[in-house]
Amino acid sequence: MEFTRIVVLSILAAVGYGICHDQVTVRVCLEYFTIGHAPVFNTTSPTLLAIGWGVIASWWMGAFLGIPLAAASRIGSRPKLTASDLLKPIGILLAVMAGSAFLAGVAGSAAAASGRICLTGPMKTRVPLDRHQAFLTDLCAHNAAYAVGFVGGFVLCGYAVHVRKRRELTASEHWAQHVP
Repeated sequence: MEFTRIVVLSILAAVGYGICHDQVTVRVCLEYFTIGHAPVFNTTSPTLLAIGWGVIASWWMGAFLGIPLAAASRIGSRPKLTASDLLKPIGILLAVMAGSAFLAGVAGSAAAASGRICLTGPMKTRVPLDRHQAFLTDLCAHNAAYAVGFVGGFVLCGYAVHVRKRRELTASEHWAQHVP
């Protein structure tokens, strides 16, 4: 049951982050969602697009990373971690993702403004020219969030293994002190 709770926590954390992230980025560039994504939702409402794409674009990442995190936290004989044990580390990862997305968006915007990056292919003509910089801002922010989330998810797995090992050593030291 706790294995499933960790996977569900990971999915909910990813979806919550995705919705919040998209609530910001949709307001930077609506076209990123209406032109840059398949037309899944029959709306141009920024709020509804952010909710819809926040779920669609992130639940699978939460599952993809939640399963190995649950395995690293639960499988084996070492002391097991619970979903509650992972709340703070997951929250830290989400904060790092948000900060990285913000910095990448700022850098992407500056790079687009200076001409160092530009839209190519079909997006170059589909996105209005005056929206290219905003589109690239969103693209950089989203790519950063995915990259940091992906790497950070595996860092969390390593963290879980480390904490379990440390708890095992602490428990064995405790017993060694109390055995006559």
